[in-house]
Amino acid sequence: MSRRSVDSSHREGAAPAATASAAAADQFLPASVDDGLRRALAIAAPLFSIGVLIAVIWRLQELDFGGIWARVPASPAFWLVFLLYYFTQPAADWIIFRRLWKIPASGLPALLRKRLSNELLLGYSGELYFYAWARERGNIAGAPFGAIKDVAILSALAGNVVTLILFVVALPVLDRHEFGISPHVIFFSVLVIMGPSLLAMVLRGHLFAMPAGEMRFTLGVHFVRLITTIALTMLLWHLALAGVGLLWWLALASLQLLVSRLPFVPSKDALFAAFCVLLIGHHSRVVELTALMASLMLVGHILVGAGLGAAGLVQHCRGRRA
Repeated sequence: MSRRSVDSSHREGAAPAATASAAAADQFLPASVDDGLRRALAIAAPLFSIGVLIAVIWRLQELDFGGIWARVPASPAFWLVFLLYYFTQPAADWIIFRRLWKIPASGLPALLRKRLSNELLLGYSGELYFYAWARERGNIAGAPFGAIKDVAILSALAGNVVTLILFVVALPVLDRHEFGISPHVIFFSVLVIMGPSLLAMVLRGHLFAMPAGEMRFTLGVHFVRLITTIALTMLLWHLALAGVGLLWWLALASLQLLVSRLPFVPSKDALFAAFCVLLIGHHSRVVELTALMASLMLVGHILVGAGLGAAGLVQHCRGRRA
């Protein structure tokens, strides 16, 4: 074979590789979807925005702003930690989907709406919103539903493992009279926590569509996010109520994680505060702190939801005029 033909073959072989490399470098190009699905997705996004705004207006009635403000710590460190705590989850989700789909920084508001939908509307409604957003906006390799499902399952798996570890560490406190949780209840809770995780691991070959390397990365980010969230939560509690022992905060963190594992339940922070009232009583300063944190989280959701909901409606109206 002549040198010219070899060079020509090399260039022809390199062309597809260069094209594939360029395609991989493209960031979140418009996806090709059929007209019917595109119309449905165009309706879904503003519907979620309207739903979030309605939920914001409704939840405003529950808040006593004067009482909340009177109990809020004045320390700037508290507010800095609170901001880090609030944005840890959407930031972790962005890192995951940046790896999977190369979404730009403009995808962060969509992930915030995903969280708000889960917290203010209904659990897992945020995944439906994010699927609609991703299917409409992104050039995604493979089925977006499969990736979102895998990320949610891996998040639950990581949460179950961390919850189990915290339960073991905090067992001496959970067994005290302040909580009154019997060992039998703890054992049953462990079975409930680990059952779905063990089943997911057994069926992982049929359950997950994500490649093994992406699964390991996603699971690692979830573990880092959970550990960071727990550490920031305990630091917030310490800044607001110093003098409480570390094991007490670990026990509360394990109970909070347990409540967060409940599916389809919005406002898990408020549910956790109510759960603490049942276990500890109304007059404990710790219970008052959990109620305060639930109120602050609701205020944060309302402020972010109002801003994002209004921005989404304005953007939709501008798009229709154009």
